[in-house]
Amino acid sequence: MADHDDHKHGEDYEKGSLTLTGSIAMGTGVMIGAGIFALTGQVAELTGGLFPVAFIAAAVVVAFSAYSYIKVCNEYPSAGGIAMILKKAYGPGVVTAGCSLLMYFSMVINESLVARTFGTYTMRIFGEGSDSWLVPALGVGLIVVAFIVNLLGNQVIGGLSKVTAIIKIAGIAVFAGIGLWVSGLSFDTLTGESASSDAQGGITGFLAAVALSILAYKGFTTITNSGDEIKEPKKNVGRSIIFSLLICTGLYLLVTLAVAGNLSVNEIIAARDSSLAEAARPAVGQWGEWLTIGLAIVATISGLIASMFAVSRMLAMLTDMDLVPHRHFGMPGRIQKHTLVYTAVIALALTIFFDLGRIASLGAIFYIVMDMAIHWGVFKYLRTELNAKAWVLLTALVLDAVVLGAFLYLKLTTDPLVVGVGLGSMALIFGLEAIFIARKNSKKEQQERRL
Repeated sequence: MADHDDHKHGEDYEKGSLTLTGSIAMGTGVMIGAGIFALTGQVAELTGGLFPVAFIAAAVVVAFSAYSYIKVCNEYPSAGGIAMILKKAYGPGVVTAGCSLLMYFSMVINESLVARTFGTYTMRIFGEGSDSWLVPALGVGLIVVAFIVNLLGNQVIGGLSKVTAIIKIAGIAVFAGIGLWVSGLSFDTLTGESASSDAQGGITGFLAAVALSILAYKGFTTITNSGDEIKEPKKNVGRSIIFSLLICTGLYLLVTLAVAGNLSVNEIIAARDSSLAEAARPAVGQWGEWLTIGLAIVATISGLIASMFAVSRMLAMLTDMDLVPHRHFGMPGRIQKHTLVYTAVIALALTIFFDLGRIASLGAIFYIVMDMAIHWGVFKYLRTELNAKAWVLLTALVLDAVVLGAFLYLKLTTDPLVVGVGLGSMALIFGLEAIFIARKNSKKEQQERRL
């Protein structure tokens, strides 16, 4: 049983402490944090010259997915929104606990992706590649800084998110505009000779690329996790999600077209983990590459800070709901401070031991499985109550299933270890949760008999 009776964290929640613009900045901050900087080359490796189309297709999938979250959060805004949605649908059992932890771990995995991306782009300044030991070392340092900033609370994070969101959006838009102008709006990488490559390609490769591209948008869930910390949540949670997705989709389209206009697919794949910086070199020279590196550093720092803010609160909410065990190991302070520590430690381990490709793959598997559970739960148990359209929910479920199936099939043939670790981890999460909840219920029954 969790030993947190004297460490409730409810006082840490500040209702109405995030404005609409602050929550939009937080959502875009997490999405732009690593998605476009780290994933462009990986997506091109899967689908070749069609990688800009894969990002747009992913935006369509996520748009259908967002419907479920918006419908529930408009009715029941809550900090820890994902767990709340699952509990409303499935009750306080193994499915809710297990899927909530899948979401939690997918977001922690994303934090390690952001940290590794920070290290990769930073090392380009010194002419080093992503295989340098300094890449994970820099990532570890960033996680520690993000942890410290998160101890300062909502207002610091909200203010920082607004400033960095403006810098990122403006900077990336400038990069995309210059890149498109220099390329003469020539997109041979999409259809011409430059489209031929070593990419895996085909319909399976394209669908797998869409699954991976979804990671570039999943930051919108940090908004649902903040819930009633947002001012007027029943109105502004949905608005925040929609505006964040629109902003990021527009930026991703411009950036991927700019990259396609300046590099061949093979060049993009060769610079897989830092393809935006590579694309800046032929477009605007050395200073353009440094500018892009600077933008990547700002994006990853702000993205990690914003993500850790929402993720630690989600785990704290699961603890309050008594869906996960908690031990404070002698640490002082409230539960939310403890969950910050747990989140940082897990992210540190992933950053040290996994490369960007495998980190992204694990994140995609965990997130899409959880997303499918959300859609099915809303469809089967909440649709009448929420007046939700069945066809939208089922379309979201089918789209998730198709892209996840293609991704798993492709990874089984190219990197079966990732699939094994992903499926094995999910089995472990649900197995341990089943044991925890069974013991908790047994103890509760014994206490009731004594009364």
